[in-house]
Amino acid sequence: MKLSNLDKIYWPKEKITKGEMLEYYAKVAKTLLLYTKDRPLVMHRFPNGVKEEGFYQKDVMDVPDFVQTKAIAHANRKVHYILGQNVETLLYAANLGSIEMHLFNSRVKTLEKPDYMVLDLDPQSISFDAVIDVALVFHEILEKLKIPHFPKTSGGSGMHIYVPLKCKYTYEESRHYAMEIAKLVNEVLPKITSLERNPKKRNRKVYLDTQQNSKGALAVAPYSVRAFAKAPVSTPLSWNEVKHGLLPEDFTIKNVPARLAKKGDLFKGIFGKGANLKILKK
Repeated sequence: MKLSNLDKIYWPKEKITKGEMLEYYAKVAKTLLLYTKDRPLVMHRFPNGVKEEGFYQKDVMDVPDFVQTKAIAHANRKVHYILGQNVETLLYAANLGSIEMHLFNSRVKTLEKPDYMVLDLDPQSISFDAVIDVALVFHEILEKLKIPHFPKTSGGSGMHIYVPLKCKYTYEESRHYAMEIAKLVNEVLPKITSLERNPKKRNRKVYLDTQQNSKGALAVAPYSVRAFAKAPVSTPLSWNEVKHGLLPEDFTIKNVPARLAKKGDLFKGIFGKGANLKILKK
């Protein structure tokens, strides 16, 4: 496959090139494929780098032979999604300027049943230390309930906590249980968390977003680059790393490959035994 414009500057302030981004994706591809394989992938493209606003591309028709696609019916049309089946496909997407890679929670063979639940901690004009405090309450509650859960940075300003489901629940059930967990956290931290979807009504709080558990919703892939300053990466964490002083920009395309080689994949547990969520109230 021919890669193009490798010297093009994608992050002007840091002088990081498209070629460096492609090199990053090549280094982590073996692990990233565990999360993209058989899963609809949506490209968040920035063909001229982060200085310009990007766009999402779901529908992809004319692709090379090595790229598999899956047509999925939506309310008013069919969309042909890329499936992240191989290294070449990941590099093909990245070469189109797809800095970010976003995924369905379910695979094509089990579209109605997600593999995991996503709990999204989205801060609104509040410090990342507050996000840490909220994450630790999630951790405490889920530990008591014996619900397995795995944290990662979003690569932006927030954090994600994933709960393995192993296709035991529908999207509707997943979203319902995610809200029940979020309510428990909100009861403990009402001053710094919010369940309110309207950003104007949750200033200086961490929004406990459960909407990524809706059918067709997207979540940024673990190990995906993000189109923010310093070229950060959505990075899996161990719970002993989740403490004050941690910052999302600590993890970038410059250091994540070495971290992955040293620590291994801290997120693989999301495909483990599915959680029993029926212990939560209906």
